[in-house]
Amino acid sequence: MKTQWKISPYLYVLPALLLLFLFRTIPVIMSLVIGFFEWEITGSGSFIGVKNYSTMFADEVFWQSITNTIWFVLFVVPASIVFPLLFASLLNQIKRLKSLFRIMYFLPFVTSMVAVSIVWKIIFAEKAGLANTMLGIVGIAPQKWLAESTGIFQLLANTVNLQLPTWMAGPSLALVSIIIVTIWKGLGYNTIIYLAGLQNIPKDYYEAADIDGASKFKQFFKLTIPLVSPTTFYVLLMTTITSFQAFSQVYLMTDKGGPLNTTKLIVYYIYERGFDALDMGYASAVALFLFIILLLLTILQRRLERHVHY
Repeated sequence: MKTQWKISPYLYVLPALLLLFLFRTIPVIMSLVIGFFEWEITGSGSFIGVKNYSTMFADEVFWQSITNTIWFVLFVVPASIVFPLLFASLLNQIKRLKSLFRIMYFLPFVTSMVAVSIVWKIIFAEKAGLANTMLGIVGIAPQKWLAESTGIFQLLANTVNLQLPTWMAGPSLALVSIIIVTIWKGLGYNTIIYLAGLQNIPKDYYEAADIDGASKFKQFFKLTIPLVSPTTFYVLLMTTITSFQAFSQVYLMTDKGGPLNTTKLIVYYIYERGFDALDMGYASAVALFLFIILLLLTILQRRLERHVHY
């Protein structure tokens, strides 16, 4: 009987473990193996050693996709922490209709990225798009939202006739448009997560702070931010991973990662090399590189967990 109780838990999780092994572990192992082959879509290939990896490191488009992805992550991750926390803090103060506001915030998240991308592509249309219509109302010239390859910082510098170095130009306006869509899509989910974290903070802390004469501003930075650090850590971890895996919005909103490859993120580049160029070996090499990046970032973030207040 005692032995049966020891075995039973493993039997319950066995189906999930088998699915995990079949659809996660095996593909990772196969990607590692295929990266050393000139692999054709038919499933046959010849061993070429580290040629795919040497080609990858010499590939300018690969490095541009890495740069684009870094810009993407640097914009999406902080915004996906700051804005949801602010919205959740405001929502937490509302006494009435709180459930209604929760639903309104959460709606974009439950909408598929395909639908969101198509709608925002229409919004960003150069002619008759809502974004340019709103700019026209305030007297600003229409923008080529999804067709502008110039960096956003360079566009701002152009207003004062200043030429920035290439590395300071920033992400293209087209990539910034993709970033806006991504932040908007995840805003509701992260807001609800932060709201749950805020509601777990004992009100006694704020009452004591009020007695001590602490302002709301000081309470936010001295109490709220430290006490929601577990939530912040979760949002940081998940948003970083999903940002590196962004694909649908690039595929649906841009012309193959254009203009001039400025919206080509690393996952889209893997797809392009694997299914457009039919170079599965090279695509697997890039996929393994992405896997290593995510693994290292996850390890780094887990080390940062020591600063989390539970």
